[in-house]
Amino acid sequence: MRWVRQVSTAAAVAAVMVAAAGMLTIGAPRAHAATTTLCNSQTASVAGGTYIVQNNEWGSSAPECITTDGNADFTVANSSISNSTSGAPGGYPSIYQGCHWGNCSSGGLTSTPIEVSDLTAGKVTTSWSTTQPGGSNDYDVAYDIWFNKTPTTTGQPDCTELMVWLNHNGPVQPYGSTIASNVSVGGHTYNIWEGQQSWGDTITYDMTTGTTSVSNLDVGTLAQDAVSRGYLSSSCYLIDVEAGFELWQGGAGLATNSFSVSVNGSSPSPSPSPSPGSGACSASYSLVNSWPGGFQAQVTVSNTGSSPINGWSLSWTFPGDQKISDLWNGSYTQSGEQVSVTNASYDGTIAPGSSVTVGFTGTYTNSDTSPASITCT
Repeated sequence: MRWVRQVSTAAAVAAVMVAAAGMLTIGAPRAHAATTTLCNSQTASVAGGTYIVQNNEWGSSAPECITTDGNADFTVANSSISNSTSGAPGGYPSIYQGCHWGNCSSGGLTSTPIEVSDLTAGKVTTSWSTTQPGGSNDYDVAYDIWFNKTPTTTGQPDCTELMVWLNHNGPVQPYGSTIASNVSVGGHTYNIWEGQQSWGDTITYDMTTGTTSVSNLDVGTLAQDAVSRGYLSSSCYLIDVEAGFELWQGGAGLATNSFSVSVNGSSPSPSPSPSPGSGACSASYSLVNSWPGGFQAQVTVSNTGSSPINGWSLSWTFPGDQKISDLWNGSYTQSGEQVSVTNASYDGTIAPGSSVTVGFTGTYTNSDTSPASITCT
C-alpha cells in the first residue's frame, strides 16, 4: 500500500522469530466458534494462532467493524468509511501469516523468514476465496506482501511492498504509475504498477481480469519478477503475507471466506495448541500511569503451582469505561467492558514460580478504576 498502514497494537508487540527447519502449513480446519467483533484497529488470533485477523482502520475514524468466527475468515460487518478515492483508503481489514509491525502469528513465516534469493517457485503459495459486493462501495481486493532488509522488524518494513490486486470496485487504482501491461506471471495476466516511497518501493500486480478467488498463487514467482525489474533485492526477507480489502467508500459485506498460506509446499493442519499444564495460574492488575483521558496498566500472570503452565488466558470486566488501544505480550478482544487476553506465541509457557507481564495503554472518558478481579485459566 502506498501509505503507511499499521495496526496500532502491533508496534508494541515484540517480534520473535526462531529458526526452524522442515515443512510447515498454515491451513486450518473449520470448527464452530463464537463470533468475535473487531473495530478500529483491533486484532485477533485465529485458526489456532496460525493467522491473525486485523481490522486495521488506519485512515478513518468512521464506524467500521469486522467479525470472525475464529477460523481463517472474516466479514466486514459494517462500514461508514467515506474517503476520497483520489487519496488514501480508510483501512485495510485483512488476515495474515507472518509478522505485521512486530505482531506475529505462530509458525510459518514467523519461524522461517525466507530470503528472497531462496524464494523459489512453489516454496510459498497462497489461496484466498472472497465475497465481493458491488454497488456504490469503493474498494480493492488485494494481497499485501511485505519484505524487510532483515528477518524481523517491529516497525515499518524497509525493503519492498508487493501487492496483488485480484479485483477492485469503483475508480480506485494502485499506487504509482503503470510500468508494464498485459504481463503473464505464474499463469495470471497483470498490469504492473510501481511507486517509490521513503522506505522502499511499492510494486503492484493488478489482474487484468478481476476474480473473487485464487488457488495456489505462487509468491516466489511474483517476487522473482519484481527482482528482475529492479524493485526487490534478493537479499531481503519475506516476512508477511496479508490478504484483505482497502476501503475508500463503504465495504460492508466484503468477506474472506477462506485463506491459507503454504510454506515449502506443505499443507498439514496447524500445530495444535500446547496441552495445558497443571500449574496454578493467578493474575494481578496494576495501574502503571494515568493522565486525563488515558492510562497505562499491566497484568502479571504467575504460575503458583509446581508444574509448567502451557498456554494461558485472562478475562476481566472494567468497572469504568476504559477502552484498550494498544496491548503487548498477548492478543486481546474487547466487547464493551469485557476483555479477553490470550498468550502470545512466545510467552505461553510459564515455569513454576515464574511470571509474564501483559502491558497495555487505553483511553477512558469518566473512570479508569481498576477491575476488582481477573480470571486466569
